Amino acid sequence: MSLSTVNHAAATAAAAAGSGKSFSSAAPAAPSVRLPRRWSPAAAAVSAAAVGADPAADRVSALSQVSGVLGSQWGDEGKGKLVDVLAPRFDIVARCQGGANAGHTIYNSEGKKFALHLVPSGILHEGTLCVVGNGAVIHVPGFFNEIDGLESNGVNCNGRILVSDRAHLLFDLHQAVDGLREAELANSFIGTTKRGIGPCYSSKVTRNGLRVCDLRHMDTFGDKLDVLFKDAASRFEGFEYSKSMLKEEIERYKRFAERLEPFIADTVHVLNEYIQQKKKILVEGGQATMLDIDFGTYPFVTSSSPSAGGICTGLGIAPRCIGDLIGVVKAYTTRVGSGPFPTELFGEEGDLLRKSGMEFGTTTGRPRRCGWLDIVALKYCCEINGFSSLNLTKLDVLSGLSEIKLGVTYNQPDGQKLQSFPGDLDTLEQVQVKYEVLPGWQSDISSVRNYSELPLAAQRYVERIEELVGVPVHYIGVGPGRDALIYK
Repeated sequence: MSLSTVNHAAATAAAAAGSGKSFSSAAPAAPSVRLPRRWSPAAAAVSAAAVGADPAADRVSALSQVSGVLGSQWGDEGKGKLVDVLAPRFDIVARCQGGANAGHTIYNSEGKKFALHLVPSGILHEGTLCVVGNGAVIHVPGFFNEIDGLESNGVNCNGRILVSDRAHLLFDLHQAVDGLREAELANSFIGTTKRGIGPCYSSKVTRNGLRVCDLRHMDTFGDKLDVLFKDAASRFEGFEYSKSMLKEEIERYKRFAERLEPFIADTVHVLNEYIQQKKKILVEGGQATMLDIDFGTYPFVTSSSPSAGGICTGLGIAPRCIGDLIGVVKAYTTRVGSGPFPTELFGEEGDLLRKSGMEFGTTTGRPRRCGWLDIVALKYCCEINGFSSLNLTKLDVLSGLSEIKLGVTYNQPDGQKLQSFPGDLDTLEQVQVKYEVLPGWQSDISSVRNYSELPLAAQRYVERIEELVGVPVHYIGVGPGRDALIYK
């Protein structure tokens, strides 16, 4: 039996023992996959009737075997909270891309706050197995710092996290290169978190990167790492490199290799085996579609694919296995770093949203740029991902505004309407946004738990979003806590 198989068996047995769930090795027939259907107002009444008296339980239990939670703006939409809420109904929660630049803030049942970065948001649920897939990049020291922090706060991680042997290793040198690269770009910098994510993915694509499985071959590990160091030193004048640095890093990673070994598994095999066994898998995306390397506002994007395609390439799951995809979207729009932002608010209006929504990065603490909800960008994200439903978050932040705007169309300077979200940044930076103005509501909605109890203006806002994008809103966030969620 291979070492990865032993690790897989041990991890799954531990997860099963903690939850009472059975992870049988027998593989029944392949499960049927329910594909999402396009939403329409006419179908909404039928859907609502089907939900029954307990929309929370019925909505979640009806989700397909392999479901996903993806960001549908520029990140920071609140994906972690929804994953945390849905996780008890799933056997596995898996990250498919990104690294520790993703920041997911969640609260446990006692209201204690946890800031996660690489560890999937299902970790607070004892019976859930967490997987970091091959599409992610792993900064091992940061990974263990995160685990140590969870353990010190009473969260058991033993046997509950698997890391793909195909995932790429992110080294401190990648973080140094990230900072040097941003400094080199000067006034046209990307605005990265400087966590080394981009340089690590660059190493992956250049094919001189190191993967988790390389930690099992320390006899050749040093030679491969030497290539990375030399490449960075030849590219950046400010990058310091010496043989003593290399030796120190090799010794450091020898210790990391021993500690990481119990976490390493062939996660492609693990996940596909679970699919055959009809276990339920929830995929947690990092960042969001508008930061996708292909579909985002390039070059002001991340270095991976946070859209639906990244699930297949980042986990090794076939497209036909993927069912429901939930797009998470704030009731307004934010982004961090540089890049175009058509509906951005400046001055007091932007400051008001930032303060009310506590819009500061989980990972970096950076203040986020804020603006009205961009329907053009949201429709674009819905088209790319084929969302079956939306999770509208932070609706409570809009309380107290006399009016609320939706950016419904983009027009060129000559007045011509754009038919889609443009890929050309020169065009995007010149667009004139046409807004639809809706009345606001004055009451605090943070304690509301039933949709019918929302102010009529808030209901109208939610329903207008549904009408404009053609996707139903099934989950509405009205606060940071687990229970601050309305099922529609």
